[in-house]
Amino acid sequence: MRKIHALGLSMLLVMSLLAAGCGKQGEATTTGGEASSEGTTLRMLNIKSEVAEQLDELVATYEAETGVHVEVITAGNTVDSQALLKGYYLSDQMPDIIACEAAGFGNWEGLLVDMSDENWASRTSAAYVDDTYGTIGFPYTTEAIGFAYNKEILTACGVDPNSITGPASLQAAIEAVAAQKDALGLTCVVDIALEPESVGWSPGNHLFGVYLDSGLARDDTTYIDGVAETHAVDASRFANYTNMIQLFYQYADPELMLHGTYDDQVGAFAEGKAAFITQGSWIGASMTSNPNYSGFEVGMAPYAFEDGMNTILTSAPSWWAVSKEGNVEAAKAFLQWCSEDKGQQILVEKAGFVSPFTDCTYVAADPFAPVLANYVAEGRTSDWHWMQLPGGIGNSEGGLCYCYYRFAMGEEDAAGFMADINQTLETWYAKQ
Repeated sequence: MRKIHALGLSMLLVMSLLAAGCGKQGEATTTGGEASSEGTTLRMLNIKSEVAEQLDELVATYEAETGVHVEVITAGNTVDSQALLKGYYLSDQMPDIIACEAAGFGNWEGLLVDMSDENWASRTSAAYVDDTYGTIGFPYTTEAIGFAYNKEILTACGVDPNSITGPASLQAAIEAVAAQKDALGLTCVVDIALEPESVGWSPGNHLFGVYLDSGLARDDTTYIDGVAETHAVDASRFANYTNMIQLFYQYADPELMLHGTYDDQVGAFAEGKAAFITQGSWIGASMTSNPNYSGFEVGMAPYAFEDGMNTILTSAPSWWAVSKEGNVEAAKAFLQWCSEDKGQQILVEKAGFVSPFTDCTYVAADPFAPVLANYVAEGRTSDWHWMQLPGGIGNSEGGLCYCYYRFAMGEEDAAGFMADINQTLETWYAKQ
């Protein structure tokens, strides 16, 4: 891990604090109001804007029970949360509880509390554990990356999702739906969005993660290790992967694919206008809040770009961590409460999270919760290792998301797409 330094402090600080004070979409917003001068106040960063309202309910319940006020700072889905945190840190306004994806922990060397001795740490295998600094990440949900589908549409088209076991069957399923697209009133078969500034994290992180881990055992790090060592993808595997990406582009809605937002993409799927969507289980909360969602059953097929791939990718997407410079004991107490009955009830039943705690008895009403649970029970999951890539490589300016966009725009062929990916990897690793 490496500690942040003050290079570019002025620019970073100004940009981050401006983001923290605004309420526009894609920026950071603060909720919770003012605490009583008599009570304890905690500040917490949330990087999952889709559950901002549910987290407000979580902290309100905690305050009612304990008198401790928790102010939630929600970073919009286009905010660089680590840049935001660095701005807070450099201005002496670091939240007591921060949120980090795996790559983000590398910014906070020695600055986070080891929670190995906390009760919650013995009740989950999903904590973020650093070899040097111990258990520094509290897991609040488990998520899945898979080729999500509307089961009603597939059934109407005579497609058995269990038949999707390789590239030929994947193509056959997509073509079967395409043959009835107009009759079913679909706007597209594959609902994919690539606009880099709006939803670049989706292709740049998650779809690239599909290349890294699809079909592998959870402890198999072959392809992330290869990228780290050579700063390039495996040519054979990536060629097969590219064929799948081209298939998705072929059966997408060009307008949505190139210019749509996350809300546009999830909205089209929730409203039954697409058979498949290239998003993960986190879209459930947005779907169920869409007034035009009919309650159709969903599922996930493997991203089977090679024969025999039968897994989806699952992991904690990010973690909450406690800053050593904050109110440590109060922050640890809040996280412990979040792992217990009332906290879990709100996080699971209201936010739709899949609990990472072994003793949780609540089951999310989220449409993807049983899908994830079935794959886990069957042992058909791969880990996700895209978070070990250099921070920001997925969705920052000049990152991987722009490669997917240029490929979709027709600016390069399959060989050019691979070369673009490799050049981007080389560039970003050179910055490390």
